[in-house]
Amino acid sequence: MPGAPTPTPASAVPLSTRYAPPHPIDLRRTLGTIAQFGSDPASRREGEAHWLVFRAPAERATAPMADAGAPATLRLRVDAAAATVHADAWGPGAAWAIERVPSLLGADDDLDGFDAERHPLIAELHRRAPGLRLARTGQIMAALLPAVFFQKVTGQEASRSWRTLVARHGEAAPGPAPRGMHVLPTVAAWRRIPSWEWHRAGVTPQRRDTIQRALAVAAGLERGGDQPVAEAQRRLRTVAGIGVWTTAETVQRSHGAPDAVSFGDFHTCKNVGWALTGARVDDDGMRELLEPWRGHRQRVVRLIEGSGIGYERRGPRLTIPDHRAR
Repeated sequence: MPGAPTPTPASAVPLSTRYAPPHPIDLRRTLGTIAQFGSDPASRREGEAHWLVFRAPAERATAPMADAGAPATLRLRVDAAAATVHADAWGPGAAWAIERVPSLLGADDDLDGFDAERHPLIAELHRRAPGLRLARTGQIMAALLPAVFFQKVTGQEASRSWRTLVARHGEAAPGPAPRGMHVLPTVAAWRRIPSWEWHRAGVTPQRRDTIQRALAVAAGLERGGDQPVAEAQRRLRTVAGIGVWTTAETVQRSHGAPDAVSFGDFHTCKNVGWALTGARVDDDGMRELLEPWRGHRQRVVRLIEGSGIGYERRGPRLTIPDHRAR
């Protein structure tokens, strides 16, 4: 892409660190909210290595990056014997990525006030997953944009649209990242995508317009990444098309928000009801069931959904429309 930063050569020496978390750590579970390893071009899991790609703030680049931000590739590996996580980072934003490692691995996650013993299943799931922490990226737009892609469509359809546009308008991940990994497009690059290309990627006009409205105020929204959860949510809700579900999905990733539940999600309320009562419930029912854990309601949801417990799904699968030839 014209003006895009040149990817760091694969042979470049990375910045590295070893982080010794003060708690057990399960990389797969902890990174599960911020990385869709099977479909996300900005994340990948290969063997025991977890790869993430970021665009750090421009002012944190090791070389002048104008307003494009500073691409970085981060590789995380657990050294079980030493109880540490080995992190390597490449690219102009490598130093920023290394600094983010503790937050990505749940260093900011506070379990104070969480009582798993309020329900025997939650107590058991918590016992089985001592390494589950809530990750915090500190980045609003990188969490918000995919959330809008996933509004009111199947995960398969949203993932395909996301992969298509990120691969086309992003840039190759720096360093020895696995093939196919890309840095998310810049705000300017997202705004330049023509309407016909959004359509061809399967993104509805409503979602496209919501994204464009958010991009127009991206700087203000991004500053919410350093603010308390409530302030970040307030800023997000000022954008038409961003409601309770999208706001929750965003701050779950940007802030590791332990109480931000995705009310309005088709499956979440049913999974929670099934796990806690053996019956499907709606949003109001889920709100009532989760009330004993107020302050940590999303933590309970993560424990349930991470366990694989869920309601029995019936009915024909939805056919995914293919917009690529239209």
